[in-house]
Amino acid sequence: MKILNQDIKNRQFKPVYLLFGEEDFLKKSYKNRLREAIVGDDTMNFHQFDGKGPDLREIVSLADTMPFFGERRLILIEDSGLFKGKGAEPLAEYLPDMPETSFMVFVESEVDKRSRLYKKVKELGHVSEMGRQDARQLSAWAGGILAREGKKITGRTMELFLSKTGDDMENIRTEMEKLIGYTMGREIITDEDVEAICTVRVTSKVFDMVAAIVTRKTRLAMDLYQDLLTLKEPPMRILFLIARQFNQILQVKELMAQGMDRGSIASKLKIQPFVVGKIMPQARSFTREQILSCVNLCADTEEAVKTGKLNERLAVELLITGKY
Repeated sequence: MKILNQDIKNRQFKPVYLLFGEEDFLKKSYKNRLREAIVGDDTMNFHQFDGKGPDLREIVSLADTMPFFGERRLILIEDSGLFKGKGAEPLAEYLPDMPETSFMVFVESEVDKRSRLYKKVKELGHVSEMGRQDARQLSAWAGGILAREGKKITGRTMELFLSKTGDDMENIRTEMEKLIGYTMGREIITDEDVEAICTVRVTSKVFDMVAAIVTRKTRLAMDLYQDLLTLKEPPMRILFLIARQFNQILQVKELMAQGMDRGSIASKLKIQPFVVGKIMPQARSFTREQILSCVNLCADTEEAVKTGKLNERLAVELLITGKY
C-alpha cells in the first residue's frame, strides 16, 4: 500500500491497478482515493463496470477514447471475475497499447496469480493484496482514530474492543464511532464503555456455538444458530465459520503441545493474538479426537449439501444437534 499512497500523493499514476483480497474496507478506501486523485468529481471521464462478465469491447472502446475536456479517463472494474479463467485474454493483450490518458482500476475478491491478466497488470501497473490486518496494525489504526478525537485507551481495553469487533475494519470503524459518541465529554475509554456499547460480532457467536456443540449444550447452540439466522447469515456461511473455528482449535492444540506460547502461535497461524487467547482454553478443554471428529463432521455436512442430500439449513441443524 506504500506505492499506492506515493502515487496518490505525487499524482504520478500507473496505467492500471489491481486491488484484491479479503479486507473490503481497504479496497473501498483505496478505490475511492484513486478515483478522487485521478479524475476527481469528473463524471464525464469516469466509467464503472460491476459484476462478472463485463463487455471487454466496450471497456477497450472507452479506454481508446480521449478524455472529454479533461486530462484523464478512469475505468473502474469491480468483481468482474476476469482474473480467474481465460476470458480476459483480449484485455491482457490490449493493456500495453492503452493510451497514456486512460487508466484502469480493478477491484476483486479473488484472483488467480497465474492468469495472464494478473501477470500483465503486475508488469505494467501495480498489484496490491489487501488482506486482514494483524492485531498490531488494527490497534494502531483504531488508536489513531481515537487520538484524532482526543481520546485515550489502554492496550488491554483495546484488546477487549478488538475481541468484540473482530478484524473487519469496516465494523471496527462503525463500533469506534459509536464508542466515541458514547464517551463524549470524557477523555479515557474504559472496559465498561466497550462492554456497554460494542456489538458482539457473528464470529463471537460462532465461537460460543462451537463450545456449546462440543459440550453437548444443544439448546444453547440452537439458540445461537437462530440468532445468526435472524442476523441474515446464510447457513452455509455459518457452517464455514464453524468449520474454521474447529480447524483453528485443532491447530492451536497441536502447537500448544509443541510448547508454543500465544504470540508464537498467532505468528505461525497468522491470526490475531487476542483470537489465539480465546481459542487456547477451548483447545485445552477438548481432546484432539473430539476436535478432529468435529472437523470431519463439518466436511461431511458440507459434502451432503453440495451433493443435494440435505438442504443447507437442515444440514447445519443436524450438525449442531449431533444427529447427522
